[in-house]
Amino acid sequence: MIAKYVLGWFVLAIVAIINGIIRNEVYKDFLGDLRAHQLSTLTGIILFGLVIWGFTHIWKITSAGQAWTIGFIWLGMTIVFEFVFGHYVIGHPWSKLLHDYNIFQGRIWILMLFWTTIAPYIFYKLSAK
Repeated sequence: MIAKYVLGWFVLAIVAIINGIIRNEVYKDFLGDLRAHQLSTLTGIILFGLVIWGFTHIWKITSAGQAWTIGFIWLGMTIVFEFVFGHYVIGHPWSKLLHDYNIFQGRIWILMLFWTTIAPYIFYKLSAK
């Protein structure tokens, strides 16, 4: 089951990339960088929620431990992807990548990471009722 969710993370990565492209091409110039980042984080959380909800209905999570394992694997994969892809493929400097983690400057990306980590557990608990 864990292997299916690891592969499912690649769907989440594609959703995140599309969400970022929409941000940059559609509303970033209108809203400005910070507001676009915040809106993109919100839409990303919603889109991830829909995808993860779908995953948990297709591939039943059988325990809270399994849900947390999935969440922490996804967290690790997301952070590694963000820094490797962001730096080596897109060419962002490390300082820009780290900047998105500064919640005191309105950068709320960390909420996306938090959601990615806890969502499997939340949907597991909801499906167990």
